[in-house]
Amino acid sequence: MRHQSGELDWTGRITKQGDSMVCKLLYEAANSILTRSRESFALKTWALKISKRRGLKKARVALARRLAVIMHAMLRSGTLFEA
Repeated sequence: MRHQSGELDWTGRITKQGDSMVCKLLYEAANSILTRSRESFALKTWALKISKRRGLKKARVALARRLAVIMHAMLRSGTLFEA
């Protein structure tokens, strides 16, 4: 957090701008990865480390944001998802 122009400027937060349905779906996908997925992979391991330090809710939000960043990069570069 930093103060700019007399107002608080939060860094590292998810904005409330954009399509709310997309945000809800990303959050649900993150929840599904953390709670329902049985296999282990890098994103899940990363989010589980966050959940141990900061709590499951923050880990879900962090994973949802990470998924959004990955999907945006895939959209920009035109790459396809390969499982």
